[in-house]
Amino acid sequence: MATFIGYNTIGAQKNFVLTDFELIKRDFLNFLNIKQGEIAGRPSYGTRIWQLLFEPQTEETAELIQEEIQRGVNMDPRLRLDKVDMYPQNNGILLEVAVSTVQGVSAERLLLFFDEQTRVARLV
Repeated sequence: MATFIGYNTIGAQKNFVLTDFELIKRDFLNFLNIKQGEIAGRPSYGTRIWQLLFEPQTEETAELIQEEIQRGVNMDPRLRLDKVDMYPQNNGILLEVAVSTVQGVSAERLLLFFDEQTRVARLV
């Protein structure tokens, strides 16, 4: 597997360098924390999940959220989506997302919580 090197200042005290799967997870989480169309010049980057949080949690809404997760994974050539499970919570939605790297070296189940009140997606 190629070594991916990047930088992160969110929650980091001294070591700002991320590598490999930790970097991939941070990049995916960044995608999920940006509303679609929020970045100038990149109208398709970001997610519509934040608009769907306040919709009634129907089967159609669940499908749209899963499609958004798939779209986010598809935007990162290093990732492959294996499975998405959704659990509505009182203050948001908990998503259990199973992803693996394209090279197949790493696989992980990510628990992502989309908090309606703080408007932040975070790993649980």
